[in-house]
Order: sequence, then structure tokens, then C-alpha cells
Amino acid sequence: MRNFLDQDFLLQTRTAQQLYHEYAAGMPIIDYHNHLPPVEIAANKQFRTMTEIWLKGDHYKWRAMRTRGIDENYITGDADDYTKFKVWAETVPYTMRNPLYHWTHLELKKPFGITGLLNADSAEKIYRQCNEQLPSLPVHALLEQFKVEVLCTTDDPADNLEHHLALKQKGMGIKVFPAFRPDKAMAVEDPVAYNAYLDHLSAASDTSISSYQLLLDVLKKRHDFFHETGCRVSDHGLETMYADDFTLAELEASFQKIRKGEKLGEQAVRQFKSATLHFICEWNAARGWAQQFHIGALRNNNTRLLQRLGADAGVDSIGDWSVAQPMSAFFNRLDKENKLAKTIIYNNNPSHNAVYATMIGNFQDGITPGKIQFGSGWWFLDQKDGMEQQINTLSNMGLLSLFVGMITDSRSFLSFPRHEYFRRILCNLIGNDVENGELPHDIKWLGKMVQDICYYNAKRYFNLQ
Repeated sequence: MRNFLDQDFLLQTRTAQQLYHEYAAGMPIIDYHNHLPPVEIAANKQFRTMTEIWLKGDHYKWRAMRTRGIDENYITGDADDYTKFKVWAETVPYTMRNPLYHWTHLELKKPFGITGLLNADSAEKIYRQCNEQLPSLPVHALLEQFKVEVLCTTDDPADNLEHHLALKQKGMGIKVFPAFRPDKAMAVEDPVAYNAYLDHLSAASDTSISSYQLLLDVLKKRHDFFHETGCRVSDHGLETMYADDFTLAELEASFQKIRKGEKLGEQAVRQFKSATLHFICEWNAARGWAQQFHIGALRNNNTRLLQRLGADAGVDSIGDWSVAQPMSAFFNRLDKENKLAKTIIYNNNPSHNAVYATMIGNFQDGITPGKIQFGSGWWFLDQKDGMEQQINTLSNMGLLSLFVGMITDSRSFLSFPRHEYFRRILCNLIGNDVENGELPHDIKWLGKMVQDICYYNAKRYFNLQ
């Protein structure tokens, strides 16, 4: 019987162990999509308590505590930090076979060196041990300990990027870049919220946005500004892909209707999203950026918690929209004009894995290796089973060897062990194939392949300097 979380955790064969320990474990991290706050990176934030660094903003943990029947006051409310931590510790044993159980103990092991189990009995001791170490683990020290080489945060076009500019001026060893996330510029379903956003974007750009063409002009100006600051990637959170036909006259009519506070019909909404996304993707191609599409989340299902906590409160789920036809049409429109940038598509619905894995093969250009990517297991699929399914589907229908690997997609500075988790799972799958006689025992080549997936492919793919 193996011990939980020993050095060969998740590694079932000798070949898997060799691949992980000799090739994967020491690779630096390029985390090209996360939601870490740039202000905290620039300030080299010093966290006061384990609750502040670990539980604040982690909607995965929030969902688990709500499911257990914990009152919201002990999750996102006014309870003191230790009480919140203790409630989480009491919840942890109930998360067995949920990825939270693995993540929790990996995050305690590194960077804190704690290998004991977190539960009600150990909560006070572990809370104290972690808090004692926090003074020596401000943000920059944490990133260095995790061997983070590159970070791409998630930033709205209206952001002035002051913290990125400050980091650039400081010459920090770890490279931190913005990613252009224009979701709010496309969120026309709610005219009140959308007009408030346009006012914010107008102020940021010192331009009164009174027409659709002016909206495009402002977004292009912000895109240029992001590029000057080092941005080389856009990011888009979509329910599904949008590929409706449009004319500028139709878009202008819809824009004026929104500006009057009138609600658009469903077709006009799709048309607006299709056009705006298309133009942004043209700019991405012209600038040599990569673009990421996170598709398939059904967001903000619980109105009560949305009104109390806002978005990202842990009340999202897997959506089930038809994606193949609009995705093909959207990419094909760009490809016909030779304006399809390097593209990563992330799936949130396991039933769509094969759709995504085959879609990427339709638009490879024969020039850029792995130009169109099936992204890593995302959100509800970034656990062991989801990662294995994504890796196996990509292997069956594409080239795993060109895969650009894992991201944290996290708001927590303690989430980087998810890269370790991914690397162990990857090495285990390949190692099992070798020992089953399905792959040759060519450790030199397989080790190179593992290192490419964990690090080098992303380093080559993203033009981040």
C-alpha cells in the first residue's frame, strides 16, 4: 500500500516516476492564464494570515463549504480569519475524491512543507505553522519558490495597466504581462450595465463612445496600448462561439438602441458579439498575438448570491450549447482572410472534448507548429479525470507532443502546485503506456516530449519577452 502524497504520488510505474522526477519536476512554470491581481504582484504583497492568501476569492472551496451546509458568514462573510480557516479544515475530509482534497494537501506541502492531513483536529496547529512562515513568503518569494518564469494576468481594456508598467520599470526577474480580456465590451445583454461600462471605457480612453465605430476605435487604441506594455495574448470567456453575419449599418443601429437603454433581441446580441470578437481577432493576428477562448460556462446561476457577492461567487456550472458549427464558421471566416491568429480553445463540457480536439486540426496552417491548440482541462475539468480525458482525446485526434500544457486559471498565489498535479498525471499516462508495451521505452525522446509539454512548447508558442 502506498502512502498518501508520497514522492511518487499519482505515479503508478517506474517509467512514470523516472519521467516525472528526471524530466518534469524541475521545469520552470509559464502560467499564461490566471486571474492573479497585478496590484498584489507589483506591491510584493505580504499576506497576514493563511485565510487571506488561501480562502479569499477561492470559489472552489466556497462551493464545497456551501454544499456541506456552512453558513455564508463563515465563507465570504464577517467571521474572523481563524474561524473561516477552521471551518474549511473541518470541511476538507468531506472533500475526499474531489480534486480539492489533492489540491489542498499539495498546497500545504509546497510551499509550507506540511505533510500532515488538514482536518478539525489539525486546524489550529497547521494554521499557526503556515502563519509563522508567511512573513518570509511575500508574493515574489512565493513565485520564485514555485519556479514561475512567466505570468499572464487577465485585464480589462479599460485598465490603465499601472501595476504592469511599475513591474516593467522595476525589472522584476519574473516576467508579468497583461492579457487583453474584452468580455465586458461585448456584454450587451444588459443595457444598463453595458452603458455603465462604456462610460468607464470612455473615461479610460478620453473618448466619448457615441457610435459603434468609435467603440472599435477605442478598443483598437487600447489593444495597441496593451501591446506596448508587453501584452501578446487576448483572452475571451464565452458561453459559445458566435459567427452570425453582420453589416456595419446593423451594428450601428444596435449600438444606438443600446445607448438609449433599449434591450436587444437575441439575434442582434449574437450579431454584436460575432462582429466585435471578429475585429479583435483580426487585430490579434496583425500583432502576432495568441488568443484564448474559454467556452461553455453557464455563469451566475444563483441570483441571491450574485446580488450579495457579485460575479465569480462559485455559482457557475457547465453549459450545454451547440459549439461545432459556430466555432467552425468563426475560425473559417478569419482563416479565409489569413487573419486567424494562434488560438487556444478550452472546453468546459466533457461531452465536447472530441469536438474541440478535431476542430483544431481543421485550421492548422502548415507553418506554425501547433498553431491551433486544444487547451488544458479547464474549470470543472481541471481535475485528474478531466485532465486525463483531455490528454487522451488530444492524443487520439491531434499531436500531444505539441501541446502547450497547463495553466492555473486561479486567483490564488498558492495554486501553482496544479502544474505539479498536471505533470504527474501526464507522466503517469505516458509511463503506463510504456510499461503496457504501447509506447517504446525511449526515455530520451519521451523525456524531451514531457519537457516540451510542461515548458518549452509554451515558451516557443507565446512571444513573451
